[in-house]
Amino acid sequence: MMKKNKNEKLEEEVVEEVETEEVAEETEATDENLERFQRLMAEFDNYRKRTDKEKIDSYDNAVSKTVTELLPVLDNFERALKQDCADEAFVAGVNMIYKQLAGALEKIGVCVIETHEQVFDPAMHNAIFHVEDENYGKGIIVEELQKGYIYKEKVMRHSLVKVAN
Repeated sequence: MMKKNKNEKLEEEVVEEVETEEVAEETEATDENLERFQRLMAEFDNYRKRTDKEKIDSYDNAVSKTVTELLPVLDNFERALKQDCADEAFVAGVNMIYKQLAGALEKIGVCVIETHEQVFDPAMHNAIFHVEDENYGKGIIVEELQKGYIYKEKVMRHSLVKVAN
């Protein structure tokens, strides 16, 4: 009977050892699956962020191209408003259209670059004339010849200016 007990004990130990190994293998498999899942989630999160950024960049590029095409129209309205005209209703209509177009550009985030008595900044301004004027300090903008515009910190068009030396 002792031998049976020893055999039974040995058999039980082998079964326990096999069960322990199986549990360890299942734990390893679970850990591997968890790690794979975490990697997959991280990859998906990176993909989502990348596509969101691409959508925003695509939208910004489309707006930039559209605004660049509309700026000459805005300039022509400004030139038209500077001309003398006897027809007050016509001038009022042109002024309303100009204000509507300028307001629409402002609404989407297009801003005019400030130039009046500002320090010349080559990132924002394009100097096409230099004048000697003692009333202004060196590098101060004396006159704006064409407005410049910014959209989301990106210069759409540089301001054309006259700068004092």
